[in-house]
Amino acid sequence: MTDSLRDQLMGLGFKQSTPEKKPAAKSARGKPHTPKGSGNRSDASKKPRGQRPPGKATSSEEFDLARAYAARNAQEQRERAEAERLAQEQARLKREARAKLNAFLTGKTLNDEAAEIARHFEYGGKIKRVYVTESQLKALNAGELGVVQQNGRYLLVTAETLSEAEKIFAQAVALKIDPGAPTEDDPYSDPAYQVPDDLVW
Repeated sequence: MTDSLRDQLMGLGFKQSTPEKKPAAKSARGKPHTPKGSGNRSDASKKPRGQRPPGKATSSEEFDLARAYAARNAQEQRERAEAERLAQEQARLKREARAKLNAFLTGKTLNDEAAEIARHFEYGGKIKRVYVTESQLKALNAGELGVVQQNGRYLLVTAETLSEAEKIFAQAVALKIDPGAPTEDDPYSDPAYQVPDDLVW
């Protein structure tokens, strides 16, 4: 017999059977099983790396901002410390000058306890007064005498003493009259000008 067994069976009407293909394995949820490491990734994993949400500073920007704030605070602290140091230095120099002036004025004041004439003058933005005799008033208005403030008191001194006191502590000079200045520049120089003691300035 020349025909093969397969050809004879086909001639009798038998058809060649084709092996059935098995369906792809499904996962427990009915979705096709995808091998690990395949191309399907979550949306979060598909985002390009290196991007950040808009409006959110990076750690580098936050560090720069913190460093700028720290530098500014340090500068302000240095300025406050320097201002405080200068204020303390000025206060120290003022105390030393007052102490030196107090020692210098010892035995040089001319106030008379019997003086009854109130000589008014402006000092520190307020009207002050010192009691003088008639002769002292004339000498004071002529610039031969002057007034120095010491611990809340107003002391009469000679023009020479006043000049030295001004060198030691200029703020203590309460009344210094220029003999060449017009009299009207000092309205309180007139002996007839009297201000009641009970008047509140």
